[in-house]
Amino acid sequence: MPASELRAEDIAARLSAAGLTPRVEQHRQVTSIEAEVPESLSAELWREVLEAVAEADRFGLLANSLNGRTLWAAVSTTAPATGDVRGPGRQQ
Repeated sequence: MPASELRAEDIAARLSAAGLTPRVEQHRQVTSIEAEVPESLSAELWREVLEAVAEADRFGLLANSLNGRTLWAAVSTTAPATGDVRGPGRQQ
């Protein structure tokens, strides 16, 4: 199993352990993980959830009054191009 799939599965497992119900989808260049976040999530569980999605290549939170809050994470399934390997804070 590719390392990207293992990372995505680990993130999903950690979200599940925090009480969320993750949805994992394979796409051509990324594996996406999404989960609805309840209003009643404690500060301790928020820390666990944020630590889990911090392992992804990208993550975020979509929130609105109609659909509530959806946490998302994306793990790249392809290696970055040579110009993209500088990492956070090193973009020019």
